[in-house]
Amino acid sequence: MTEPVIIAIPSKGRLMEKAEEMFASAGLTIERNGDARGYRGRLSGVEGVEVAFLSAGEIAHKLGDGSVHMGVTGIDLLREHITDTDDQIDLVRRLEFGHADVVVAVPECWFDVDTMADLDEVSERFYQRHKRRMRVATKYLNVTRRFFNRKGVTGYRTVDSLGATEGAPAAGVAELIVDITSTGSTLKANNLKILDDGLILKSEACLSVVKGEDQQAGPLRDVLAKLS
Repeated sequence: MTEPVIIAIPSKGRLMEKAEEMFASAGLTIERNGDARGYRGRLSGVEGVEVAFLSAGEIAHKLGDGSVHMGVTGIDLLREHITDTDDQIDLVRRLEFGHADVVVAVPECWFDVDTMADLDEVSERFYQRHKRRMRVATKYLNVTRRFFNRKGVTGYRTVDSLGATEGAPAAGVAELIVDITSTGSTLKANNLKILDDGLILKSEACLSVVKGEDQQAGPLRDVLAKLS
């Protein structure tokens, strides 16, 4: 028996609603199995396809390990969970919703820190004074490490942010943060500023397919043709 194609979409919120609208506008109605809160479904009228309702982070992770074939999730999460994103994943279509920037932000009172180079200098002084590295609170541990490495900043350590990342400096959990922002208003409300060259990536929801999947035949081809 042929294994079904698995398409993953977000399980709740605006991302789920917008993803379902996108499929519906292409003539692909998503039907949930069981009650309205079920985590499996199907595409009406399309054989050989299952729909999985997962968190956006889970979708990125499962695209990375190949356990789902197509998914709707943010570019930021793909970059975080899949090290060689461009080698493993085809970004079929940017979906023009779920926009957010991943940025480096420091306290506004750091008047002499406006760039990553400034941050590197301050990190050296910080270590000399406190005998420890500056802490960067973030949910984007891998994205942060790659970006800081590219900018030549080494005097830091990451702290996995389990709550509201923007509140970490005020709470004394970290000295600075890497987080997503849409308008910057939440950062400003927490007395943080984005470094001039601290934009790590611009994210939005996208339709992605695992490379190496047979996109030229079967239900995956048919779904892609309608969505592309």
